[in-house]
Amino acid sequence: MASFVDRVVLHVSGGTGGHGCVSVHREKFKPLGGPDGGNGGNGGDVILRVDSQTTTLLDYHHAPHRHATNGGPGMGDWRGGKNGETLILPVPDGTVVKTKGGDVLADLVGEGTEFIAAAGGLGGLGNAALSSQKRRAPGFALLGIEGESSDIVLELKSIADIALVGFPSAGKSSLIAAMSAARPKIADYPFTTLIPNLGVVQAGEVRFTIADVPGLIEGASEGKGLGHNFLRHVERCAALVHVLDCGTLESDRDPLSDLAIIEAELEKYAVDMSYAGNDGEVVPLNHRPRLVALNKVDLPDGKDMAEFVRPELESRGYRVFEVSATSHEGLRQLGFAMAEIVKAARESVAATPPKVHAPVLRPRAVNEAGFKIRREEKNLEPLFRVLGEKPVRWVKQTDFTNEEAIGYLADRLAKLGVETELFKQGAKPGDTVVIGDDDGVVFDWEPTMMAGAELLASPRGTDVRFADIGDRPTRGQKRDEQIERREAKAAARAELEAERKAGIWTESVSGRRAARPLKESGLNTQHEE
Repeated sequence: MASFVDRVVLHVSGGTGGHGCVSVHREKFKPLGGPDGGNGGNGGDVILRVDSQTTTLLDYHHAPHRHATNGGPGMGDWRGGKNGETLILPVPDGTVVKTKGGDVLADLVGEGTEFIAAAGGLGGLGNAALSSQKRRAPGFALLGIEGESSDIVLELKSIADIALVGFPSAGKSSLIAAMSAARPKIADYPFTTLIPNLGVVQAGEVRFTIADVPGLIEGASEGKGLGHNFLRHVERCAALVHVLDCGTLESDRDPLSDLAIIEAELEKYAVDMSYAGNDGEVVPLNHRPRLVALNKVDLPDGKDMAEFVRPELESRGYRVFEVSATSHEGLRQLGFAMAEIVKAARESVAATPPKVHAPVLRPRAVNEAGFKIRREEKNLEPLFRVLGEKPVRWVKQTDFTNEEAIGYLADRLAKLGVETELFKQGAKPGDTVVIGDDDGVVFDWEPTMMAGAELLASPRGTDVRFADIGDRPTRGQKRDEQIERREAKAAARAELEAERKAGIWTESVSGRRAARPLKESGLNTQHEE
């Protein structure tokens, strides 16, 4: 069974927000108590947090699906729903969060560093929060929204100052065990090291960490062996130490050829851009400071081989150390050389001010609509797709079993300017309108859904604009009827004025009103103005 995992695919989802409540306050002698439905609680977030006690991603390998707690629904008497609990996922120091496509989302370094992997959904508003002067008793509430859901990749890149690289059985594990308190598995066969090992070394006043990765062989960059898959653990290292086996029994190998093969494999390895220094640049592995440790000099043949290849290595510019993990020969000198490099690297980082990117504030433009409408075509019929954060969220919050909720959605969309823009783009009654992407909600556009439902008297939970949809006149018909009534009134006034000027009648209106009761009594009440 695997005991160390440094790469997993994690499926995370935030909690769903609770629904708002529809309630009316009921109390003795208070028949008009008003709405008192509370808001739903927000869903919980999924947060990755660096924990020094966590060293592997094994838990997420066995349980890759993680979901935060949902928010509670709102209740009557203005009681809000309970917020969902935040789900904290501990990860090792040095974990890199990526998308499945390889884009870096976060580089988690340092105890307590956090990253929100999936945000929880918003809770819905209750009818008490939706009430206003014009909509005094809403018969609906808003629904809670589902939390974010995504698939992320977690890659562990160990935090180490020095990396030991070399062929299998070169003695890397023995060196880390001799120089630190680490106790990796050691055996006399290749590929004993199957997982990276870390050890802490104290050299004078400098304390640093060394990493031992599985051995590299020729063709590792093409998938042979194990080591190339674990080179991500040495990407954060300040320097590399080539551990060369001077006591090998293989006739076709020697320290110089081993070094050439390892250097070639390091050259082929592309360093991930997720980790960079203060200057924003990443140094390739084979361009970093390197030391050479000629191991196994306690063997007679190993000592002779080390003395033979040392001049050649020094002529190439390497600092060479003859060491033995068994007799501890040369380990002290090697440790202080490592500490010198680590100290210089730390001072360089401290002296170089971090590159701070100035925040760019982009205020919303005055004429920005907050949405856009894209005209498409489906089955030779026009289709209008409405895209935007607000319209999509409003649709998710709408209870489509409640007519008043649908009318409220129509009012919000009209106020935002969606209907006006549909008219501009040539939309006609009956055309298909989709709000959202491929999984959006489909409507048959009805332009007679005019805003102002709060001005319409109808029972709670209903909307008169939905009654007898087929018999209701369109906006054009209403406009024509209004024009006809206005013209008829103007014609009637003109006719009356013409009759008065012609002398057909001269009696004033007040006179007719005063004479009406006298006529009923038989008296002559006609008089001239």
